[in-house]
Amino acid sequence: MSATKVLFDFSQKVNYKTEILAGLTVAMTMMPESLSFAILAGFPPLVGLYAAFIMGLVTSIFGGRPGLISGGAGAVVVVLIALMKTHGLEYVFAAVALGGLIQIAIGLFKLGKFIRLVPQPVMYGFVNGLAVIIFMAQLEQFKTVVNGQPVWLSGNPLYIMAGLVALTVAIVLVFPRITRAVPPSLVAIIVVFLIVLGFNIDTKTVRDIAAVSGGFPPFHIPQIPLKFATFQIIFPYALIMAGVGLTEGLLTLNLVDEMTATRGDGNRECIAQGTANILNGFFFGMGGCPMIAQTLVNLSAGARARLSGIIASLTILLIILFGAPVIERVPMAALTGVMIMVAIGTFEWASFRIINKMPKQDIFVGIAVALITVWLHNLALAVLIGVIISALVFAWESAKRIRAKTYIDAEGVKHYEIYGPLFFGSVTTFNENFDLANDPEQVVIDFKDSRIADMSAIDALNKLTERYNKIGKVLQLQNLNEDSYLLLKNAESVIEVNIK
Repeated sequence: MSATKVLFDFSQKVNYKTEILAGLTVAMTMMPESLSFAILAGFPPLVGLYAAFIMGLVTSIFGGRPGLISGGAGAVVVVLIALMKTHGLEYVFAAVALGGLIQIAIGLFKLGKFIRLVPQPVMYGFVNGLAVIIFMAQLEQFKTVVNGQPVWLSGNPLYIMAGLVALTVAIVLVFPRITRAVPPSLVAIIVVFLIVLGFNIDTKTVRDIAAVSGGFPPFHIPQIPLKFATFQIIFPYALIMAGVGLTEGLLTLNLVDEMTATRGDGNRECIAQGTANILNGFFFGMGGCPMIAQTLVNLSAGARARLSGIIASLTILLIILFGAPVIERVPMAALTGVMIMVAIGTFEWASFRIINKMPKQDIFVGIAVALITVWLHNLALAVLIGVIISALVFAWESAKRIRAKTYIDAEGVKHYEIYGPLFFGSVTTFNENFDLANDPEQVVIDFKDSRIADMSAIDALNKLTERYNKIGKVLQLQNLNEDSYLLLKNAESVIEVNIK
């Protein structure tokens, strides 16, 4: 566990002042991201803030672990952009609600445990790629729009933006040496805000992204035709959205588990996330999932319980209702600096220290996942590809381990003692060990140090038995473990092997 992660210790008692301050900090960093992704997808800006409020409140109260922050996340929104362009916002709301139902079903059937299949190199690649994405996203704040096209800042606007970002980073780094009673990110935001306000500095603010004032999320039934054709349209988007949201959510939960040396409940998180997305679909929210960057802000601010997430979501609601005039004047430089520090804290620097001690295939998997994450901005796909590569590498390495030791006993029976698992990857090597032409009439395969793992292994034994029978020799199997024996007995209708 890296040194930065040791700071996030959940073993202490809850400090309510810290929880409240952490929640305020999280709200400040969540708002611009939710607004940005809503605008990117072509949604009304408030749809992003409503999602941040609904997701944050529901999952903080009912989610799988304290400290996890959910909101209107970009990974989920990206899935819905195509649906928005082809069928409009009403279909998006319907897809979000249906995606929520799918997530609840996954939680009820306790399928969240499959996140354990994600290997550590994939986690390293996922986290490092995510850190790069968070950092690169902040560079967009150094651009302005001219004639409808984004261009890099230059001259005084660039110097002001860079200076304020650097000041924010410096405060986040230095302030913990003074006191840890107040989250340094919140202090940095307030100080930079007051400096910009006091000296009337002309720089980009939250108002330049979008207006954030509005009312309470209204109840709204998606206005779509209630027919099977509509279901065919929204179901693929709902399924992908549910999968992406749960993958990111459970990976985030897994990451927090590792950082805090505690255990969350993945199935409970699935149900909470699904419930929140159903509410999003009926209360003008764009859908969402747990957000790693904001979760890390929350933990680094000292959060220990669910209260910080509740405070963050309620803060966003209060800002929508009453606080927009103030929040819209917060400089984007302050939020950019905070997110840059989050990116630095997210990166698994320990992966560099142990890279020369890792197997080459694990290094390849970690780098591949990181590159795919950065290139495609699709965290779920990157993790899936990483798991597939890891599984194939594992199968290849396991296939090379199978071997046979042979001897002939006093009765003239030849014994093959098999070492290593017999499965689809090792079948070819397994068959190469047998000398059918020169073997005696009685042959025994001893599985004391091996096991039969799948249908390919059963088929290999069946064919080997047939080959021995054709030349008048008998093949017997010995010392099968219980699972292997049961597997063979269940396949009696398709094979003929001699079990002794």
